[in-house]
Order: sequence, then structure tokens, then C-alpha cells
Amino acid sequence: MSVSTTDSALYVGLMSGTSADGIDAALVRFAANGTALQCELVLGRTFEWEDVIRAQLITLGQGSDAVTLDQIGRLDAQVGLAFAQATQRLLSDANVSRSAVAALGSHGQTIRHRPLADPPFTWQIGDGNLIAERTGITTVADFRRRDVAAGGHGAPLMPAFHAALLHSPDEDRAVLNLGGIGNFTLLPAHGPVRGFDTGPANALMDGWCERHTGKPFDAAGTFAAQGQADATLLQRLLDDAWFALPPPKSTGREQFHLAWLGEALQGLDLGPADVQATLLQLTVRTIADALRQQQPHTRRVLVCGGGVHNRALMAALAAALPDSAVESTAGHGLDPDYVEAMGFAWLARETLAGRPGNLPSVSGARGERVLGVIHPA
Repeated sequence: MSVSTTDSALYVGLMSGTSADGIDAALVRFAANGTALQCELVLGRTFEWEDVIRAQLITLGQGSDAVTLDQIGRLDAQVGLAFAQATQRLLSDANVSRSAVAALGSHGQTIRHRPLADPPFTWQIGDGNLIAERTGITTVADFRRRDVAAGGHGAPLMPAFHAALLHSPDEDRAVLNLGGIGNFTLLPAHGPVRGFDTGPANALMDGWCERHTGKPFDAAGTFAAQGQADATLLQRLLDDAWFALPPPKSTGREQFHLAWLGEALQGLDLGPADVQATLLQLTVRTIADALRQQQPHTRRVLVCGGGVHNRALMAALAAALPDSAVESTAGHGLDPDYVEAMGFAWLARETLAGRPGNLPSVSGARGERVLGVIHPA
């Protein structure tokens, strides 16, 4: 099979993260400027999940076993069809034909991530066959499992992409993704790239906000700003053994969910806003502690993901990291809402070129691997 990977080719990246708050779709053009990679976001769109599908994804992601194989199989197909429809709508909005797209990279939707199980596994649904069939575009999907098969965590997968676009030889940097789960890419001026999950970022805050206000997320952090963080609850949450694990480490909603929070709340009488404020501080503390431990001389933290719009969260992070400039990736040419979707477009490009997409220094894999399964158009 021959697929064009020329600099003029377009790629589509599709991403739905831990929060399952929508499908991010990015139409991307890559170009090489000498040895440097340039990445142009031609168009980005976010498409909402159908309410019933989103509810099923969240239930599964939180570790529910009360489902049948038929339900999972149907959901796998529904997610694939939704990803295909998102691609079609993206290309229509961009007035771009499918023939102009070299390939599509789909993350899928994680329903289980167990890198420490025996044997370890990770599972992202969203049938790549259906995406390729409905879009007529060569689709690369199922990126994480090859890294897990090689002894890695299969996550995070964005550090190689971040390194290609955001590394500086003049300062130690970190890229912070504030999705449902927080994760860092550490980009020292000199030395190996590293990356790891820090724990819950938006997933717990979103879930608690939706339960108590009916809104799917805490816009600008106004709900959290109405409360006061509780030291007892915060310490109970921080006492979870996962936070003390050294990198490589990764996690998901099956580890940090509202039932986990409920256990820590037992015996406490707190208002909903106080709990929200505590969850925001949990995100801040775990991020700040991890950065101080792993790259203490970081001068710049480049933030992407939905949390970049939470003003209360960004202000708290800046206060907790006074020696680092905390700023959006937007100032460095990457739309913070579509960095991950753009990254999966890049991973598709790397796969088709036969180049590895993982970093063993990040995931703990035994070596570099070409990632993903190719579904020809």
C-alpha cells in the first residue's frame, strides 16, 4: 500500500479524552523547515456526543462491569460511526475533499486502562474499520496497545509530538495537558524527554459540577471559586498510593471517579462548592508536586486541554509554580483545544512513514515501536 506523506498532504486527527466531553477533530498540514517540524491547524472542530452514548462511555470509563459483550460491541460501532461523522462534518466545514487527506489518526475512546494488570492491557473503542469505510480515508487507530505489548504504559503518547514542536535548547520546559487526566511532557533543554500522568485534572471536577449544578463543566472555575478547599478531604485524596508511584505512570477514570471521591467524603460535612474547590486544589497540588520532583528548574509550563479555559485553575497553578511562567500553548502556535487531536494526526503520519511514535523514556516500553493499526481506505 502506498500512501502519500508529502509535506503538502493533509491529515485528520480525532480525539475523545477521559472526560468524554466531545470529539475533537483537527485538519492538519505538516511541513518540514530544515530539521524542524511545522504544524498548521487548518481547521479544528469539537462535536458533542449523543447524550446516551456519552452516558455509556462515562459509566464504562468509571470501571462499571454491569455491561454485556453485546453492549460493548454496539458501543464500539457507535463510537466508530460518530468519529466518521465528525470527520465528514470537519471536511465539509473546511470545504476539503476526502481525496486531499492522506490519512486519519483516531485515538478512540478509552474504556479501560490497566497498564499494571497481569497481563497489562489498555482498550480504546471506536472501530477503525468503520471509520475507514464511511470516510473513504486510510485510518490509523489503536495506537496504545503496541506500546503496552512492549512493556510500556501506552500513555502518554503526546510527548514525541510535543518535543518535535515545543522543545527549546535555551530553557527547561514542560507541556501540561489539562484534560480529564493531567499529564506532563518534560522537555529539558538538554537530556531525554520524559512524560507521565499526574492524576485527575478535569474529570472529577466535571463530574462533581454536573452532579450538583447540571452543567457539564465548571466554566472559568466559578463554582470552585464559591467554596473553600478543605484540608482534611484534600489530604485523604492525596493519600492515595497512586500519587506516590514513580514515572512511568498513567491512569484514567477507572482509577479516579466519583465513587473514589465518595469514599474520601465519608464522615465529612462539606458543601458542594467546598468539594469543588478541594478538587481544584487536588489537581494543582499533584501537578506542582510532580513538577518539583521531576524537573525542578522548569522555566516555562505550556498548557493545553480544556483546563486552560478554567481561569481559577490557571491562576492557582501560576501561584503554585512561582518560578515558572504558566501560559497557553496558543502563544507558541498550537491551539490548546486541539493539540491532542493534532498529535494523533501526526502519529498517523509517523505510522504510515514507518517511524516509531512512542518514547521509551516516557512509557517504559522496551524500545521504540511503530504504533497503530492501519485500515486502508
